[in-house]
Amino acid sequence: MTRHGKNCTAGAVYSYHERKKDTAASGYGTQRVRVGRDAIKDFDCCCLSLQPCRDPVVTPDGFLYEREAIVGFLLHRKAQIARETKAYERQRAQRRREREQRQGEGAAAAIRGFLEAETPLGKGETPGTTGAPGPSGPLPSFWIPSLTPEAGAERLQKPDRCVRCPMSGRKLRLAQLVPVRFCPAEPGLSPGQLLAREPSERYVCALSRDPLGNATPCAVLRPSGAVVTLDCVERLIRRDMRDPLSGDPLGDGDIIVLQRGGTGFAGAGVSLEAKKSRPVMQA
Repeated sequence: MTRHGKNCTAGAVYSYHERKKDTAASGYGTQRVRVGRDAIKDFDCCCLSLQPCRDPVVTPDGFLYEREAIVGFLLHRKAQIARETKAYERQRAQRRREREQRQGEGAAAAIRGFLEAETPLGKGETPGTTGAPGPSGPLPSFWIPSLTPEAGAERLQKPDRCVRCPMSGRKLRLAQLVPVRFCPAEPGLSPGQLLAREPSERYVCALSRDPLGNATPCAVLRPSGAVVTLDCVERLIRRDMRDPLSGDPLGDGDIIVLQRGGTGFAGAGVSLEAKKSRPVMQA
């Protein structure tokens, strides 16, 4: 047996290599894989369609969307909220009617019980038979869930009436979307030629002409919609807080930091590792 043999099974310690090998062979334990370049969303891609934006807009939180995609999402959510609200109101009205019906039946049962208790014997009735109800119908089936006595419609939760951003979860209105105007690296290219290039070769900063990409933090200026690097924001724009392209004054909310490089399971700069949890065998 070699000194550094990986298949050594005589040791008292369960080595990392043995644990990793057994995890891959048995199907137990958590698997981890490094996210590759193809799994990272480019900075100029829509957060919904994951495709390069032709008519980009940005939310106040810095998430980039294709205008058609985000407008369709907002309209779809409004219609869905309206349907959920109507279903919730119908269920509330039905439950209110059922509650009133139960209260009426309870009052009627109390009156009937009182009358039966006050009815004297000797009118053709025998003790022990007064008020004894007979079978009025088939008994409920206890092995069919839909026919059990306590089975009923699922209780609906009160829907959220606010339309929220699919990425940040915050309230979002159509008027809050800011048009974005990227500065092409080479003027005169058609949209098809521009999108055929690599992401780092499509657009540049509107001030410094530095190439934009996932590795370059950038921001959108609300008045003009121009995309500039955060370095230009700190060195040039924050001195007088004025949009250098449109000349309009800027506030803190007018400089929107653009979110970069997120996927469905990994955020930009947060985690570049995908995990799959599986059953774990413990000794």
